[in-house]
Amino acid sequence: MNHAPIILFVYNRPKHTLQTLEALQKNTLSNQSKLYIYADGARENANEKDLFKIQKVRQIIRQKKWCHSVEIIENNSNHGLAKSIIKGVSEITEQHGRAIVLEDDIVTSKVFLTYMNDALNFYEKQEKVMHIAGYFYPVNAKLPTTFFYENTSCWGWATWHRAWQQLNLDATDLLQQLEQKNTTHHFNINGTYDFTQHLKDNISGKLQTWAIYWYTSVYLKGGLCLHPHQSLVQNIGFDGTGEHCNFNTVYHIPELASHIPLESIPLEISESARIAMMNFYNRATNPPLHQRIYRKWKKWTTNK
Repeated sequence: MNHAPIILFVYNRPKHTLQTLEALQKNTLSNQSKLYIYADGARENANEKDLFKIQKVRQIIRQKKWCHSVEIIENNSNHGLAKSIIKGVSEITEQHGRAIVLEDDIVTSKVFLTYMNDALNFYEKQEKVMHIAGYFYPVNAKLPTTFFYENTSCWGWATWHRAWQQLNLDATDLLQQLEQKNTTHHFNINGTYDFTQHLKDNISGKLQTWAIYWYTSVYLKGGLCLHPHQSLVQNIGFDGTGEHCNFNTVYHIPELASHIPLESIPLEISESARIAMMNFYNRATNPPLHQRIYRKWKKWTTNK
């Protein structure tokens, strides 16, 4: 069986990159998979510290044969994460028909690749299924082993070329479609998280991100995103080093899944997952006092 290629996007975080690659190498199917590594280049007027970190990352990605085969694509200039991901996923899915996608701060369970490949095969012919997520939030709810949810959780994910072709990169058009259909409240998970602000910030130039385009494109197509009840990945980037991530512990997963079986489920959104996420976002935006104090202290010590 041909396993889906893996795409890894790296830049200037050597410690995170090493942890991501070491975890990936421990995956059951890593020695049977092809890995494409997109390494972004330095920004204009980058200082010596940043140049050193970029060079260190490029040494790490060549340190071992992390998968069955590894192809490295290095940029001489800085493309930025959004452009890199859009370009890389477009190229690889067009070439292979599917892809598993990681960033340099995603530590995977040993069965991550197994689950992703099984799900890609299982739902390949289901046009309505557009996204396979490896992450799900630490919600206080008992959910089915796997379920469908609208949001394209993009911390360790996979898709097919047929679905990725639906990506719309016009933020103004996406926002107008949401407003015309009067679905912004539902899109914002019943008003618990303002995803539309991400679109507005991309329109104004305040942000240059990519995931909001993918989520909105899938949502407007009525697409389904498969999620596991227990996360197969940990995002280690919420330590203040990420491009769009400040220090935060709310997304931390206590224990990664060791097995996620796939079985046939209805092709419809799980309302229990939506309710769980509404409750999660309400807690995340109104954390207890001791958590707010700890976050401020950790952010201060990280930036010293």
